Amino acid sequence: MSATSDQRLFLYALILLGLILFGFFLLSTTGLLALALTSDRSYISWVIFALYGLATLHWLARAWSLSEEHKHCAAIDQVVAQDGSLSQHDIQEQGYVGGFITSLKQQSQNSAQSTRMLIDTLGDQLTNTHAPGHFIADLLLKLGLTGTVIGFILMLLPIGQIEEFDPSLMQQLLSAMSGGMAVALYTTLAGLVTSTLLKMQYYLLDASLADLVNKLTVLSQVKLVQETPDQTKLSPTQQAT
Repeated sequence: MSATSDQRLFLYALILLGLILFGFFLLSTTGLLALALTSDRSYISWVIFALYGLATLHWLARAWSLSEEHKHCAAIDQVVAQDGSLSQHDIQEQGYVGGFITSLKQQSQNSAQSTRMLIDTLGDQLTNTHAPGHFIADLLLKLGLTGTVIGFILMLLPIGQIEEFDPSLMQQLLSAMSGGMAVALYTTLAGLVTSTLLKMQYYLLDASLADLVNKLTVLSQVKLVQETPDQTKLSPTQQAT
């Protein structure tokens, strides 16, 4: 394996973050962002954007960590390409990749089944680090739908308070109804946009994670190939028994 673009994952994450921030900047300059926040009497939009900001910080940290894992994996792959073996002094116990290679070398019996178990365990551990982001992405969408329900409730409340038809009250009624509709629309829009963006961000991490696991699978085959010939060489006495 050669150096791939996955080693520049953090750079791609910064570029994507820059595009997202530029989009929010355009919304703020046109006044749409401020209008959406000030028109939301339920403050759900504020909660949505705050959660999205926290999730983006977590995503950026995971992008940096996963990029480092790719670099460590590329360094180990380079050693294997030069020496043809995984010598102990070449392995640094850094991160998930270092722990995986160390566990692979310490196996008493190297088999495809035990190696696959180690790879599955590593994949589960790395996938769990992305679980908070996926949870928040779903939560943002549900918060937007919650704001929709609250907005319709606020819109219909003034209608239930009408006891008699009075044309002079129609303007106040329409103003209250438009306020409730604004809550419903802006919270729904905020939830949909932030949830979609966050899912796209974590899709970038998931794709890079899958590529890392595939690379480690290939490295594990190097270990199996190294050990198999030694294990199959038996003396005539051992073969008779």
